[in-house]
Amino acid sequence: LAGEGIADSKWTKERKQQIIDSRVLSTRLLFKAIKEQKAEVKNFISSSAVGYYGDRKDEILTEDSEPGEGFLAKCCLLWEQAVDQGKKLGLRIVKIRTGFVLANGEGALPVLEKPIRFFVGAALSSGKQWIPWIHLNDIANIYISAVEDETYEGVYNGCAPYPVTNETLTKAIAKKIHRPVWPINVPEKVLEMILGQMSTVTTISNNTTAQKLLNEEFQFEFTHLEDALNDLYK
Repeated sequence: LAGEGIADSKWTKERKQQIIDSRVLSTRLLFKAIKEQKAEVKNFISSSAVGYYGDRKDEILTEDSEPGEGFLAKCCLLWEQAVDQGKKLGLRIVKIRTGFVLANGEGALPVLEKPIRFFVGAALSSGKQWIPWIHLNDIANIYISAVEDETYEGVYNGCAPYPVTNETLTKAIAKKIHRPVWPINVPEKVLEMILGQMSTVTTISNNTTAQKLLNEEFQFEFTHLEDALNDLYK
C-alpha cells in the first residue's frame, strides 16, 4: 500500500517519477530484503488501481483487459510488473486494482463533496464517465480475504459490482447533503486549467466489473451506491 499520493500535487515530470518510484522501488526493496534475509514470507498482497485500464468509455473491464494509455495506466503497469517479480521467490501474489474508495472524511468522498457543499456542484466533463466506487469496509475486507484465503491469486478489481457515472455519483452526494447540482457540466478544458495533467483522474471512464471477486464468493456489504452513501451519511 506504500506510495506517493496520486492527487497530492500537480503532475510535474518530477512528481510523476516520484509517484512511480515510490511504488516500484519500494516493491523491489521488499523483495530484496525477503531474498537476502531468507524471510519466511509466503504471500505478497499489493495494491494497484483501476487507473491501469486508462480511459475506456463504456467498455466492460475485467482483470484480463489490456492496460490502457496515459500516466495512470503506465504507473499501474510498472507497479504490477514489479510485484510480479515476487513469483520468482515462490510467493503467492495478489494485486488489488482499487477503485474510488468512499469513506468518512478521507479518500475520494470529501473531494467530491466539497464543491457540492459550497453550492457549485456539477458533473465533470461529459458526466458519463464510469466511476468504479467501493465502500471502505468492502475494500478492507477484500484485503483481509486476500491475506487469509490462499485461493486468492493474481489480479482482482477492488470495486463494487455496480459502478455509476460521474453524473449519478454527483447527484447522489448532493441529495445526501441537501444541495442542488448545476445543470451545466464542468468542461474538460476548465478541469485541465485547474488541475493540469492530473485532471485525467476526474475524466477517465472505467466500467470495471467485480465478477472475479463474486466468483470467489466474496460477500460485499455495499453493492449499490445508495446503500453505501446511506451508511456514510447516517
